[in-house]
This record gives sequence, C-alpha cells and structure tokens, in this order.
Amino acid sequence: MDRRMRFSVAAMIFPAFFSVWPAAANDDAVPAERRDTISQVVVTGTRNAADIRHLPMTISVVDRPMLEKSASSSVLPALNAYVPGFFSTSRGLIGYGVSEGSAGQMSVRGIGGPAQAGLQTTGVLVLIDGHPQYMGLMGHPIADSYQTMMAERVEVVRGPASVLYGSNAMGGVINIVTRKMQEDGISTGIDIGAGSYGTVIGEVSNRIRKGRFSSVFSASYDRTDGHRENMAFEQYGGYVKLGYEIARNWKVTADVNLTHFNSTNPGQVNSPYMDNDQRITRGMTSVAVENGYERTSGSLSFFYNWGDHWINDGYHPGETPLNYRFNSADQMYGVSLYQSAEFFKGNRITFGFDYFHFGGRAWNRFIDDGHTQVLADKAVDEIAGYVDFRQDIGRWISVDAGFRADWHSVTGTELIPQAGLAAHLPENAELKFMASKGYRNPTIREMYMFPPQNPDLEPERLWSYEISASQHLLGGKLHYSASIFYINGDNLIMRLPNPSGSGMLNQNSGKIENWGAEAAVSYRFNGTWSVNGNYSWLHMENPVLASPQHKLYVGADFSKGRWSASTGVQYVSGLYTDLTARTTEDFVLWDLQCRFRILDWLSVYVKGENLLAQRYEIIAGYPMPRATALGGLSFSF
Repeated sequence: MDRRMRFSVAAMIFPAFFSVWPAAANDDAVPAERRDTISQVVVTGTRNAADIRHLPMTISVVDRPMLEKSASSSVLPALNAYVPGFFSTSRGLIGYGVSEGSAGQMSVRGIGGPAQAGLQTTGVLVLIDGHPQYMGLMGHPIADSYQTMMAERVEVVRGPASVLYGSNAMGGVINIVTRKMQEDGISTGIDIGAGSYGTVIGEVSNRIRKGRFSSVFSASYDRTDGHRENMAFEQYGGYVKLGYEIARNWKVTADVNLTHFNSTNPGQVNSPYMDNDQRITRGMTSVAVENGYERTSGSLSFFYNWGDHWINDGYHPGETPLNYRFNSADQMYGVSLYQSAEFFKGNRITFGFDYFHFGGRAWNRFIDDGHTQVLADKAVDEIAGYVDFRQDIGRWISVDAGFRADWHSVTGTELIPQAGLAAHLPENAELKFMASKGYRNPTIREMYMFPPQNPDLEPERLWSYEISASQHLLGGKLHYSASIFYINGDNLIMRLPNPSGSGMLNQNSGKIENWGAEAAVSYRFNGTWSVNGNYSWLHMENPVLASPQHKLYVGADFSKGRWSASTGVQYVSGLYTDLTARTTEDFVLWDLQCRFRILDWLSVYVKGENLLAQRYEIIAGYPMPRATALGGLSFSF
C-alpha cells in the first residue's frame, strides 16, 4: 500500500477508534495530582496564555515537581521521560559539551537530530520565556545552558511552530518558562548532593515577592570525574530575574542567565582523544514590558544571547599535539513584539513582529607565536511579521489559522502557513487536526565556515499533518491521549560530493518522510499513589541519529506523610548511533528516587540510575555508565 494511502487510512480509522476508546488530554506529561481543573493554560502554542483545549497542536507540559523528581541539573532527562516523541542524547552522568563527541542533541518526531555524525541540533528550537536560544555561528542550542534551577515548567510543542517562532522551529519548540513567586513572601531552597564517579551537585534558589516587586535568584555548581578517563566536567551557573508591576495592567521584567562549563572529551573508546578540552561561557539577558487587559494582552521584549568558546581539538595517542586552539565569540539579539486581542466572543487574533541579528567571529590562535587565522566573521539578519487567528464556533469547534512572512538577509523571503481545528466533544473529550509548515534557514557554519561550506544554500522545508484525541475521565483521575502524524520534507542540507570538483559540499539534497504514533496515560489512585506512562513509535524512510523507533516510559509516584518516592522504567529500541554502519541500540533503563522529610525544612534523598546495570551507547563509541547512585540534602525555608 502506498505510504500516503496508509496514512489516509489511519487518519480515517483514528477518530472512529477514539469514539470507543477515550483518550487523554494533550497535557499528557502533567501528572494527575497536579491538575485541579480539566483545563490547562499554556503560552507556547500561542503567544498569549490560552486554554490548551482550544489549540490544535499537541503540547506536553513538564512542571516543577516533575523536574525536581529527576534530581538533574539539566531539564533534558525529564523531557526524555515524560514527553512522547522527544529524545536527547547523553554520554555520561552530567554534562553534554560541544563540538565533536558532544551530547544533548534533541529531536522531536525524528526532526532536529543530526542526519550525519558531527552535526548538531538545528531543527528543534529552544526558547527561554519565548526568546530563541542558539549559538549564533553554529545555529544549534547549547544543552548545558538549560538548567532546572531556572524553570517553573517546560512546554514542548510536538510539531512545527514556525508561524510563531520562525526558523529552527521546524520540528518543534521547547520553551523554558522561568520561575516566579505567586504570593507575597520569601522562599529559599538549597540542594546539595554527591554520588558515583566523584559527582557533586549543588543549587541555591531564592524567590521574593513584596507588593509590586518580585525577584528570583538561583545559582548552581556541578562537577564529575566521569566514568571514563579524561571525561571530567565542571559547571557554574547563575540566574537572576526581577519584576515590577508599574501599573495595574502593566509590568516590566528583566533577567540574566550565565553558564560556564569546562569539559573534557575522551573520544570514542576505540579512538580516544588526549587534551580534547573545552571552556565555554554562555549568557542570556532580556527586558520585557507586558500588558494584560481583559480583552487584549501583549509584550515588547529585547533579548541578547552571547557566548565565548575556547576549544583544544586534541589529538589521538601517538600523534603530535595541535599547535592551535579554536576560539569563537558569537551573539544573537533581537526585538519581539506581539499583541493579542479578542474582538468579539470566542475570537482571538495575535499580531506579531520579530527582528533577529545573529553571527560572530571564529578563529584559530596558534600557540607558538600567537598569530590568528580567521575562520569566519559574519552576521545575518532576519525580519518577520505574523498573524494567528483563532475562533470558537459555538461550544463545539475551535478553528485556528496562522501565517508568517519571514525575510532572511541571505536566503530571502519564506512564507509559512498553518491551519488546525479542535472539536470539543461530550464527556471532556477533544479531537484535533493540524497541518503546518516548518522551515529552517541554513546556519553561518553551513554557509561560510569549514569545508564543505556553501553560501548558496536554501532553507530546509517540511509539511506536518497530525490528528490527536484526548479525554479526562473519572472526575479527572484518568487521562489518556494519542496522536498520529505524517511529515514530508525536502531541501535538507547534506554533505555530498562536490558536483563541480573534488571534496564535499553542503547541498540541499536531503529528503525526510516520517510517520508514527504517540500515546500517554496517567491515573491517580488516591492522594498516595499515581502512575503514568507514554509510548511513541516512529518510522523514518531516511533514518537520522538520536531518534529511536520505539520509546516507552512507565512510572509510578508515591507520597505519604514524610515519605515520597518515584520510579520509572524506560525502553528504547531502534536508536541509530551510526548511520554508515546502520548500527542501532536497544536498552531498558530503571531509575528510582526516594525522599524523606526529616524536618519541615530538611529532607534527605537518594537516587539510582540504570539500576539494571545495562551496557548501552547513545552516541557511537561512548558507552554509558552502568548503575550509579546520588544522594543529598534539601533545605527549604
């Protein structure tokens, strides 16, 4: 049967299937004990806060308690567990690094992960409070910058969101919504822990709200010797956010986030590196003026991201050490303006404007005489306008349509449409349809840095189609959800032989055709016990790295008196680690965390990962640690 025919048949069967099998809400990642009402408000699927039931796209939300259960400095492990269709790579206990052998590569439904070894995530966009975050020259996110200490929750759009967020949102969006204090008072927390392989983690946070003023402060320190020789990692991080309500309907916020890490890459086990060291500093700051009225709301924000990278590319044993060091200084800044208004009942129209400037300078500095070799000194601009229209038709239907016109100073103008529908059925059920275009502009690296650069590259493009169903049952105790999707894209940038000469050349020759299904369920037995699980199946006509064919997670949570515990088992199958050799990995991971509250302000916790002591790799040549343990203390006052 033809692939499109198979998808069409599935699309027809899907609604009928869910007419007899109720499904969960699209907020499938949120545990039942955190939901007091059936509706849930999110901000990522539309710039303004909106009821998730009225949005046609699938959105997963991982909230603060779920992030804390992971006991990880990074948000990525929690997303791996709770978000179907999402996967990120790892190479050790903590720390992801950059350049060759780096981890933290992310994919959603097979989009975003690299199609070739050595390429980074550029098809999934990471945001902090709606502001894009990626390395100005390379165009990819830096995974070590996205820490739980700053996150109130993480919202993941599983599918293209290019209408609202532009380039790189081709496969999906990860929006880190930063912490805030809801009521007047002061709250302070301190976490310290230590565990396997000399691992130490520490975090302090303070939140204040007094009248119109609010503040958030967090600082963290993490380190590990690593489970292999020459695999050390050390990180310092800090985050500050200030807010002030200048009038009843107006407020201004400003924040800054700094991360510095030192990382050593040991290389593949059969091809180890010596002195492959990195010293990376990343920063982000923004200022926003927001308004919020009964029928209209909006924001004007300015943001600036920057980074300084120092890398010793190292050498293999027996080789001569390199006589240069790679350096780069990159930046990305911009302005984002949007206003959303309700002109009549059930209507919401959002108008927006974005301006982005990104680029930087990269060079090799030679250690013998200090001279430099410039590799790139380039910047590009992007200007866009967009509109998103949503209308409720009676009590049963919500329609959504959006359009973006995006101009890039190198590739020109790109037009991006989307359309969707949400049907509100009896018994708290929802049925949704979505069609959207995603795109990604070529990065400065792909166009101008390192062979096989090509300044004539065009944007990558794809179309995504999905159907999803959801339902709340038993008074909100039981939640199901499921979705099917089909993705077809072309113009993907590939490294191929140069048709006009020797060597390789980046070319718009790749294609992508993915389809699959996702499902999730959660059930709260009572105030003590709850369970949750999710599953995703992905078929890729053209496989990519870091996107498993099957991913299953089953978890359980317990809380009674002073005791709490959570456990989860994750099964991953058909994960490509080497496309040339067509090498795949299958593994099962079991994690467990227990916590005991000694005093009202003091708790002790212990966490075990990979308790089945599995031997497995997520990145080819980088075996993951077997069973590990971490324990510590939490103070709150």
